[in-house]
Amino acid sequence: MIELVGLTKRYGDKLAVDRLTFTVRPGIVTGFLGPNGAGKSTTMRMMLDLDNPTAGDVRIDGKHYRQLHEPLKHIGALLDAKAMHGGRSAYNHLLCLAQSNGIPTSRVSEVLDTVGLSSVAKKRSKGFSLGMGQRLGIAGALLGDPEILMFDEPVNGLDPEGIHWIRHLMKNLAAQGRTVFVSSHLMSEMALTADHLVVIGQGKLMADTSMSEFIAQNSRSYVRVRTPDHERMREALSEAGYSALVAVDGALEVDRADPAQLGELAARHQVVLHELSPQRASLEEAFMQLTAESVEYHAHSGPTGAHPLVPGAPYGGPLPGGPQAQPVPPGAAVPPGVVPPGVVPPGPPGSAMPPSAPPMPPGGGQVPPGGGYPPPGYPQQGPDSPPGQPGQPGQPGPGQQGGQSGGWGADWQRKKGS
Repeated sequence: MIELVGLTKRYGDKLAVDRLTFTVRPGIVTGFLGPNGAGKSTTMRMMLDLDNPTAGDVRIDGKHYRQLHEPLKHIGALLDAKAMHGGRSAYNHLLCLAQSNGIPTSRVSEVLDTVGLSSVAKKRSKGFSLGMGQRLGIAGALLGDPEILMFDEPVNGLDPEGIHWIRHLMKNLAAQGRTVFVSSHLMSEMALTADHLVVIGQGKLMADTSMSEFIAQNSRSYVRVRTPDHERMREALSEAGYSALVAVDGALEVDRADPAQLGELAARHQVVLHELSPQRASLEEAFMQLTAESVEYHAHSGPTGAHPLVPGAPYGGPLPGGPQAQPVPPGAAVPPGVVPPGVVPPGPPGSAMPPSAPPMPPGGGQVPPGGGYPPPGYPQQGPDSPPGQPGQPGQPGPGQQGGQSGGWGADWQRKKGS
């Protein structure tokens, strides 16, 4: 059992962990979730006395980690898959750990076989892939046959077979009555592995509950009802006190309802059902809902609207979701080749576009016959630009007749071909 009471860690002005209190119990797999920067790794390091807490306490079976005699027999941990001497073989790396903790040498070969590394036992670990390093780290955690196991991102670098293996390994360890504490950003894997969840955000405890309760409390669950007798079903639901929303495809979505009761209700009113299915949000959706306000590092999508550029097509019009975009009526078609103002279109196939390339001008215009955009130093092109400048409408480029097909587009193609 791992017990945290008021655990706090501060780095200067940064409060990394803020008064965490929870217990990791034996017999279940406890998932440890949180956005990047939430304090998960710092918390796990304090559990192992790798970092000293600013305040609070954490105990392993009632003792601090530093008080444990031969600690690998009490708790095994994987925090960093590359935390090993690269010049040592996999066997010798585990042998050093075994000898320092009073573990029989025979145990080294056993755990190497368990993690599937027997064939590379004599190879130096510096040549291992990330997945092989993960397996060796897991072997180190299992070496002392401890009652408590702690893994930080254990599936990183593993292939599908390895992910399947580690998932069942953790479940089997918990079924043996051991304490299993695992941190991961892969929500799909956590949903298949964990029984209980501890969620933190910006260092604070946000949830300490079972998997099913966490999803139910942080997402919308409903029953989807599809029937050809839409109005009669809505009347029946209303009479029974249910509220129903109409989905885009015409199906009914009934909140806080039991599918069996809805089926019986439809049967009493002689309503034919084509679908009656409970809908529950995923762990990922529930997690995103709970931690939306606790994400420290926000990523922002780049400009959208990457429709293919067709030579001669107009540019400068807005696209849905792009810069200066306007609402698009349902069913409205966006002309191919339209690029929002301020967006740098892709160059011709195989060309490299420098990051400093200027954006599309705010005026209209045409995409050059070769596609793409001029490299730095070429003038922009657009109908609002004054005529008579090289590479712009009204002035043919070198060796060209007429302004529309000449200019920087054709000139750039000649430069590329030379």
